Amino acid sequence: MKKFEENKSLISIPLDIPDVRVLKTEVTSTGDFRITVESTLGSAICRKCGREITEFHCLDRLITLRHLPIFDRKVFICLRPKRFRCPYCSDKPTTTQRLPWYEMGSSQTNAFEQYLLLRLVNSTIEDVSRKEQVGYEAVCGVIDRWISQEVSWGEYESIEVVGLDEVALKKGHRDFVAIVTARSTQGSICILAVLKDRKKETIKQFLQGIPARLKKTIETVCTDMYDGFINAVKEEIPTARVVADRFHIAKKYGECADNLRKAEVRRLKKELSEEEYNQIKGAMWPFRKKEEELEEEEAKVLKRLFERSPSLQQAYKKREELTAIFEQDLTKEEAREKLEQWQEEVVESGMKCFEPFITMLENWKDEITNYFVRRETSGFVEGINNKIKVLKRRCYGIFNIGHLFQRLYLDLEGYRLLRETPT
Repeated sequence: MKKFEENKSLISIPLDIPDVRVLKTEVTSTGDFRITVESTLGSAICRKCGREITEFHCLDRLITLRHLPIFDRKVFICLRPKRFRCPYCSDKPTTTQRLPWYEMGSSQTNAFEQYLLLRLVNSTIEDVSRKEQVGYEAVCGVIDRWISQEVSWGEYESIEVVGLDEVALKKGHRDFVAIVTARSTQGSICILAVLKDRKKETIKQFLQGIPARLKKTIETVCTDMYDGFINAVKEEIPTARVVADRFHIAKKYGECADNLRKAEVRRLKKELSEEEYNQIKGAMWPFRKKEEELEEEEAKVLKRLFERSPSLQQAYKKREELTAIFEQDLTKEEAREKLEQWQEEVVESGMKCFEPFITMLENWKDEITNYFVRRETSGFVEGINNKIKVLKRRCYGIFNIGHLFQRLYLDLEGYRLLRETPT
């Protein structure tokens, strides 16, 4: 090691650690900085009686703590903590002074651990471990010390909109976990829970754990048409308005029309010559588009398809009528009337392809038309789901729901939370 020489050009960088005095600064043979400090505090809190003690006893063993890097070089803080003797306890025990900028037993300062957490946002433990040359388990320990595996209700003053959805932890498996999220009036998204499954009782148990003061603030719960979610909310938060997500609804009636398209295309492929079939080939994407979004060639393909299949043209028209209803600025009552009128027309026409959607509409009409009250959707929930998919790919899978909660919380809140947290 070598000390900084006086004749070299130097700059001063605040250490930004309270209650210490710098005794010595050295550079190691590998170019790292080693800073020796001592405490300026002259007391400690007795570990037995809890009173402040000032009788100095000795210096404890030397500890070395990793600190924030300087100019991309490692920085180590070296300290011999002070020990004080208690004059109040009968056996006069000694206590090691605790300083607020590091945790006893840790090999890093609090500032460096928060730095690691910031590096983890939208990254992986393995990447941060390698880049910062910190052990994998040490990084995991930092996460566990700073990020809880469940929500801290004290952080919230109100919860206006809650979203419920499910996600599979393993591709191709049906081991669904439930994701509970919230959106504030300012538009910020937060994660409230990752639950072990999507069973009604599991959802109810979580909802029962929400403090009463926060339950009163929940106005809307956005979800798909899954009985377990909806019935759990109705039983535990009866004052909340349950909104069936518009995009799940659109997906349902879109699939109804698309299933008819598949059946008709199979029929036409058998009945038409190869030359005739080629004229309607490639109609899938044009069929899924709105009429006003069709390009000229796509419109021609659809026209030829509809000439061969009038029932498909009728289904396309009815699908677009449904979309138009959801895009209109209607009251809940007006929307109900229009949806019931649409349903009557479909039934009278004899169309069968929309029967699954009509069944869903009859079962969940109130939740579906609740959308028109404030036009709330589960869009923010889907955003979280996309983040989970990216996180799973990045980490080659996360199967522990506690760890998944921690990583989601860190990705969503990390920058805001850690940059506001004093070290």
